[in-house]
Amino acid sequence: MAKYTRDDILDMIEEEDIEFIRLQFTDIAGNLKNMATTVDQIDKILDGRCQFDCAAIDGFDGDMEELFLIPDLDTFVIFPWRPQHGKVARFICDIVKPDGTPFDGDSRYILKRIIAEAKDMGYDFDVALKNEFFLFDLGENGEPTQNSSEKGGYFDVGPADCGENARRDMVLYLADMGISTESSYHSDEAAQHVLDMTYTNALTMADNIMTSRLVIRTVAKRHGLHATFMPKPKKDSKGSGAHYTFSLSKNGKNIFTDADDSAGVSKEGYAFMAGILEHIADMSLVTNPLVNSYKRLVPGFLAPLRVSWSVHNSSPLIRLTSVGGDGGRIILRSPDGAANPYLVLAACLAAGMDGIKRNLQPPVCMDKMSKEELAKREKLPRTLYEAVKRFENDAFLRDVLGAHVSNYLISTKDAEWEEYCRQVTRWETDRYLGTV
Repeated sequence: MAKYTRDDILDMIEEEDIEFIRLQFTDIAGNLKNMATTVDQIDKILDGRCQFDCAAIDGFDGDMEELFLIPDLDTFVIFPWRPQHGKVARFICDIVKPDGTPFDGDSRYILKRIIAEAKDMGYDFDVALKNEFFLFDLGENGEPTQNSSEKGGYFDVGPADCGENARRDMVLYLADMGISTESSYHSDEAAQHVLDMTYTNALTMADNIMTSRLVIRTVAKRHGLHATFMPKPKKDSKGSGAHYTFSLSKNGKNIFTDADDSAGVSKEGYAFMAGILEHIADMSLVTNPLVNSYKRLVPGFLAPLRVSWSVHNSSPLIRLTSVGGDGGRIILRSPDGAANPYLVLAACLAAGMDGIKRNLQPPVCMDKMSKEELAKREKLPRTLYEAVKRFENDAFLRDVLGAHVSNYLISTKDAEWEEYCRQVTRWETDRYLGTV
């Protein structure tokens, strides 16, 4: 049910003295984009007549010269960090072609389509997120660095935790925008931080993730810091992940819950997990889209390496839990903050629903396996090149994302890998220049 009507929007614009409207959307790579208009264009905005040059957006160019932005009225919020006179508000928008049909390259549309398919089966998809990032110092000219003077660790307080004031402002700004943060704290590495984003429906969560990235970066800059979601910014430190927690509900009840199961998880929960496990290695191009993503997924840094799951171990690819008041849940630990959350959630939901439809059974729990047995489990891709090839060969995932997005991911990420392979790194010159 819609939260806002057209009249509600017009009333808020007048009552809140709003002067500027930003129309936001997400490109295929997961970058937030926007165009700004003055409030006197509000009728044009609400009528869906705002257009933009699609050739200016990587991956949107094609047969059309322009695309149109359709505002989701329920995403209307005021930016709390902007001036209080002549305020700035935003809509998150869907993207359509000139004839009004959805644009195939709109990742938000892809997620909405998969959500609708689950809804037709009676299911609602709910998601929470553990959002990890680093706060580094800015250089003399305001450029980002990898430097930080702080030495904080897990759950430290100030002065060891130098980011607590910035995190507080992030949480307060998000709250002003209607986004709930369950907790915030210092993470394991120096200058690494976490915002735990509260459970909500999948589309709202994807919108919230994109908004949170904007808020986190904006607040960091105001504190003289640079926020980065780069998966592995420093070679000797643990990387940053985006740990997604999933559950399905029917008629308001979490169907992943079964009090009679030893882990508190239902048959549907195990089948949903099995569907994700079947496709997760092929999904790595979506969940881990950068060359740098695979520098995080290496031994010794608590990141997942193999297609496995656990109830008691906190470091596998997937952990099942029913602890707390939310019932049975599936926690996926491989994605990182460089990923497009709309595509991550669309792929995971489609794979999980496929598992339920086919009544898939998961492999043996790693808690019951020896180290030798676990070492034989399927590995996640170790490079972006391998991830591209795995994705190319998964017809199911390519069908979920559609030809436009799939072909874009394959071609651009293959090119990114080729560009990376042409580089000669400091490690190579240090290792080989004087000895070969």
